[in-house]
Amino acid sequence: MYRLIASDLDETLLDSNHRIPERVRAAVAAARERGVRFVPATGRPFNSVDGTLSDLGLLGEPGEYVLSFNGGVITENANAAHPLTSCELPDKTAEALYETGVERGLCVHVYTLEHVYLYNYLPVERAYIEGRMNIVETHERTLGFLEKTGEKVVKLLFMSTDMDELRALEAELATSGLTQGLDVVYSSNRYLEFNAPGINKGTGLLELARLLGIPRDQTMAIGDNSNDIPMLRAAGLGVAVANATDEAKAAAGYVCEAGNNAGGVAEAIERFVLSD
Repeated sequence: MYRLIASDLDETLLDSNHRIPERVRAAVAAARERGVRFVPATGRPFNSVDGTLSDLGLLGEPGEYVLSFNGGVITENANAAHPLTSCELPDKTAEALYETGVERGLCVHVYTLEHVYLYNYLPVERAYIEGRMNIVETHERTLGFLEKTGEKVVKLLFMSTDMDELRALEAELATSGLTQGLDVVYSSNRYLEFNAPGINKGTGLLELARLLGIPRDQTMAIGDNSNDIPMLRAAGLGVAVANATDEAKAAAGYVCEAGNNAGGVAEAIERFVLSD
């Protein structure tokens, strides 16, 4: 039996209106009644998922967890102030990436444990994420402002609705050696994400399973995009929703007939947990 289910949020658990379909809510509740832990796994910060946790009955619950920052931070829902794990990008690398994004005129997200700073907060991005994260807009052209707060960069990303632009930039940065050793992934068909070495949803899932004493073959992961692939491969069963990218589908052991709007996460739970 699968005892630990990790699910991506955007374009996987959540529908196009950023809500949880009723079918999914019911399936998660039924799985939890059987003792299964349901763990949101997101590239976003922990404090951005309160609404989702509340809808699932997980907000503030002891013994329930979130994988945030692409698995780099594991937090027990009842103890948000003290994450079980954390991570950070090397200072010089974060600065070089940030200045590259600024020079290219990109929308840049800088994530610390405390805040999400946005440079060049474009209207199209504002419409996409406003209300889901606590954004601090910045016009600073370097990360020197973080020296005043003492914050460390946990993750940094570039946003563009032109995926070809992002893929070309990724190749350029790799050739220059700037991203050597980093975990570099895509998400939401608009983000190029830079994570610290060894930080991905797969390592996060396996570390949480270890902490809980749950064998790998009793874990399931559900996702839709590049940043989900490590956990789809790491889990005992990797599941891709129907709207997933071709790369995510190729990494999964099962591909749902339903997409995020039709409750693909529920389909996986119904088939592999509730049918026993």
